[in-house]
Amino acid sequence: MKFLASLFAASLLASTALAQSAVIGSPAPGAIVKAGSNITVEVDRPDTLTGSTEVDLIIGFLSCNNINFPTGVCPPASEILGTILYNGPYDPEFRTSGKPPYQNFTVQIPADANKGSAQLSVTHFSLVGAGPFPLLEVLNVTVQVV
Repeated sequence: MKFLASLFAASLLASTALAQSAVIGSPAPGAIVKAGSNITVEVDRPDTLTGSTEVDLIIGFLSCNNINFPTGVCPPASEILGTILYNGPYDPEFRTSGKPPYQNFTVQIPADANKGSAQLSVTHFSLVGAGPFPLLEVLNVTVQVV
């Protein structure tokens, strides 16, 4: 019986954490970005019944076509963020009907970014629930630099 209670508690905690997850709304995977240009990164935070407190958000950029990654494949975003384009507060809000709460960030692609594949990452940190417990997640999307 204790095993079932533990399993249920673990399942509830995992589903609560999943419900708190952020999503990169834009740019879309494979989007074309120009070195040195400004782009908008939309970070969505689906609405949930579980309370949470946003702590921080970091947006990173890593060229995958360089001497460090000659195959053009970036390592996982959880291992290296690359150039930090944004580090600060995250305050998603309902702004458009039919969309979850979100916040847009205007960031500049590094002017010296190598052409080809690159990784845009979002590191999201929040406190979830009445406890609360810390939730750290790293998301990424691959873009093409021209």
